[in-house]
Amino acid sequence: MLGVGFGNHSHDGRDLLVVVSHDGHGVIDTRDYAKLIRDRDPDASDLLPSDDDLSVPGLGLLAGTRVRIAGLFGGGLHSTTSDGWAIDVVAPEWLRHRVLLSSDGGRYEGPSGTDWWHIFQAHSELRAAGFSPSGRSLVIATSSDVTLLIRYLS
Repeated sequence: MLGVGFGNHSHDGRDLLVVVSHDGHGVIDTRDYAKLIRDRDPDASDLLPSDDDLSVPGLGLLAGTRVRIAGLFGGGLHSTTSDGWAIDVVAPEWLRHRVLLSSDGGRYEGPSGTDWWHIFQAHSELRAAGFSPSGRSLVIATSSDVTLLIRYLS
């Protein structure tokens, strides 16, 4: 896994997760986890993110756009949502990154104060963790896996 990023399908506002790996690029619909498209052999110039903005070309419903990704080469995803949810990544042990979730938008400062929930522990190298711009989707990507959590907003 090299990185992940979120594109937005402008017609219905749904979050689309772009996954970039050495095996190609793919797009996943976060509403139902459906793999919409997979390009196992992208052009060599498209395989790695652009140095300028860490973006890759969109494909399928995202064709004609560029999607910023976060992962092995840097970048970042949203760590908070507009309604106060937040994640924080802590690394108390080497290669044992933990992702914590809070409902009040704060930063983790230890066991006192804000309520934090331990939602993920990486057993391989953590590449990226964060929310989509809409705040409906939360992705955690490691060198070997992608975990996708969805919030259903009323």
